[in-house]
Amino acid sequence: MALSSMHPHVTIVGAGAMGCLFAARIAEQGSPVTLVDVDEARLGAIARDGITLTDDEGARVIRVAVATAAQAAGPVDLLMLFTKGVHSAAATRSVAHLADTAPVALTLQNGIGNAELLAATFGADRVLMGTAHVPSDLSGPASVATHGFGFVELGGFTPEGYEHAPAAVDLLNRAGFGASMAHDVNAAVWEKVAFNAALNATAMICEVANAGMNNEPGRRLAFSVVDEAVAVAAARGIPLDGARIRSTIDAALREHAHHKASMLQDREHGRATEIETINGAIGREGARLGVPTPVCDTLSDLVRIIERSRTE
Repeated sequence: MALSSMHPHVTIVGAGAMGCLFAARIAEQGSPVTLVDVDEARLGAIARDGITLTDDEGARVIRVAVATAAQAAGPVDLLMLFTKGVHSAAATRSVAHLADTAPVALTLQNGIGNAELLAATFGADRVLMGTAHVPSDLSGPASVATHGFGFVELGGFTPEGYEHAPAAVDLLNRAGFGASMAHDVNAAVWEKVAFNAALNATAMICEVANAGMNNEPGRRLAFSVVDEAVAVAAARGIPLDGARIRSTIDAALREHAHHKASMLQDREHGRATEIETINGAIGREGARLGVPTPVCDTLSDLVRIIERSRTE
């Protein structure tokens, strides 16, 4: 059965910045939303105080339900996975019991490989995948902010999965996310991987917000990463629009000057980054396909050194 309800029951796994942002906006337009996470202190704060959402329309408090994975129950019409890629496998296993409610499962996460995990648990034809070019910054356990432009592209993991896409696009548009159907969802995912690889690792290594990369050396590094990602994707048979990716990077550096990339936020909070599903994934695919990726490989190794230095 296709996703069709005007106000579907939505369960969002991952109460980070993106999970809180999507939970708040979807709940604001009338859908019942449950936010699932392993951090019981954060869930307690959200249950007590709600989510404080600040965007271009101002600030307001939005109430959502919360649960640990073990407490999560149906009905669930749409399940959204918003953990870091490094946690996707464990998070998917933790809510595998919700497969009995036959939800449509959607990933808009950064990186490569998340849709495959959902497909193995919830069924490939009930999985949607895509990208979210939406800046989000979490402050404290239950306050999230987003400003400036943003858009979402999504499609089916399989051709059959596309039947669920129109209802998901409608839901996200009503929640203010500028959603659309991706003509080629694999290309959209790879373009987002290229975008994230171009900015996230450098931001983490140099400890700068977007404004700190809005200069000649920052763009030179970013565009070199884009060139590598485009070449690797082409070797996989996925044509990417390099000019469009570079234009999106330009816009992000200008319009989201104060935004801190997720990998930088991870460094500041002592968390593991998504380097292995972003720059690392591009490098591994490049090695498999015989496409050199020296800039991605160097950035990946620098992030790995920084991460390991925290635990040694």
